[in-house]
Amino acid sequence: SPTSTRSFFRMTGTISVLTERMFKHLRKWFVTRFFGRSRRRARLVSKDGRCNIEFGNVEAQSRLIFFVDIWTTVLDLKWRYKMTIFITAFLGSWFFFGLLWYVVAYIHKDLPEFHPPANHTPCVEHINGLTSAFLFSLETQVTIGYGFRCVTEQCGTAIFLLIFQSILGVIINSFMCGAILAKISRPKKRAKTITFSKNAVISKRGGKLCLLIRVANLRKSLLIGSHIYGKLLRTTITPEGETIILDQININFVVDAGNENLFFISPLTIYHVIDHTSPFFHMAAETLPQQDFELVVFLDGTVEATSATCQVRTSYVPEEVLWGYRFAPIVSKTKEGKYRVDFHNFSKTVEVETPHCAMCLYNEKDARAKVKRGYDNPNFVLSEVNETDDTKM
Repeated sequence: SPTSTRSFFRMTGTISVLTERMFKHLRKWFVTRFFGRSRRRARLVSKDGRCNIEFGNVEAQSRLIFFVDIWTTVLDLKWRYKMTIFITAFLGSWFFFGLLWYVVAYIHKDLPEFHPPANHTPCVEHINGLTSAFLFSLETQVTIGYGFRCVTEQCGTAIFLLIFQSILGVIINSFMCGAILAKISRPKKRAKTITFSKNAVISKRGGKLCLLIRVANLRKSLLIGSHIYGKLLRTTITPEGETIILDQININFVVDAGNENLFFISPLTIYHVIDHTSPFFHMAAETLPQQDFELVVFLDGTVEATSATCQVRTSYVPEEVLWGYRFAPIVSKTKEGKYRVDFHNFSKTVEVETPHCAMCLYNEKDARAKVKRGYDNPNFVLSEVNETDDTKM
């Protein structure tokens, strides 16, 4: 029947539209999944602040410098390597001095295989072999002193070795325990509680076109003397034809109270004014995704609890800079009079009306100023004309 035929064709059209949409989504997912990573821009600084750089062809002589500054080298090691050095240092020193105590007992013929007489006074009481020598070395270095094994006054070599091991043991304890404590208390962990917004936005603020970034302190303790600034990294070609990779340009960020000594108790929105001196001045909403740059933002401050300085870093590539958006409100006041920070809206953005380039905004302002401004023409003379009544007869 005609009705069934129309229903059939209508169903067939719906199926074809759904199939086309499904293939479109599959194609988009396939391109993003397998080819999106290849188009991803290389970063010098990752979002969590790690630097993506490696050193090649470093001479062997230069590598020895790391052992000269052994303290910094040990602090920069990963925990698995640090714990390996920690355990090796103690076990190695105990076993090494255990061998020395065994050698002393062997030379003085204190071991049972020499069958010492009953009136024989050993250098160290009750050392019967390598195992007992190792136990005495451990008791000496960690100052346990169970009282069963002890040094006698009959052997000057044993007294000297006891003093030397005690001094060296204190040095090893101080260095290794200090390295572990310094590793735990490094300000890097404090920097983990400072977070930046996922994206940067460009919109008008105070009548000016600005690049805005939101930053938050997840702890209630303040960072003393906080200072925030940025670096724009891009490849430039000098007039002499030299190509400079990772050329750095200073980017000044401010808040309403300035960029020095921030009162960093609640999330702040920092902004960079895009004026004639800004490298973003000649960019537009249409050309921004095609740009090749990396904006690195730094926050320096002093940890209130330990007085140690720390630095937090993050970076933004052109795909992460949204033109024509602003950040959603994040701070509110409750009925009880408390201030509440909703981190659900921390990186949320809202689209707003924004000029598509900074040059357009300033040209528009200049045009408005010229309309309001009047000009006097000194060559213009107003002459008075007497009116006559031509209708009078």
